Amino acid sequence: MKNYLKQAAPCDRKILADAAGTSVAYLYLIGGGHRRAGPELCKKLVAAEPKLTLCDLRPDIWVPSHEVAPRRATDPVPAPGHAGRQPPTTNAIFDTVPARAAVGIEVSAKP
Repeated sequence: MKNYLKQAAPCDRKILADAAGTSVAYLYLIGGGHRRAGPELCKKLVAAEPKLTLCDLRPDIWVPSHEVAPRRATDPVPAPGHAGRQPPTTNAIFDTVPARAAVGIEVSAKP
């Protein structure tokens, strides 16, 4: 946004602001990083100006397309949850801790 505002003519800035339903001053606040455009405003800005992209305006919401690998039909379905954070069993409290992390505990010893 900042680069666009630097390069655009004042009349183009005004046209973009009017098309998005905001002011040129607010565009400068967004471009300077003082305000963040909401998702709807981002969509309006991108629709009005093709040089702008959603991921440039709000990378915290929209990820650049080159960072997202498309999911193929042959990819395995990921298991729900997180494999590293399973609840401990009642007979061994160190089930969630890797053996190398348990200092002073004999790995082969039974409780």
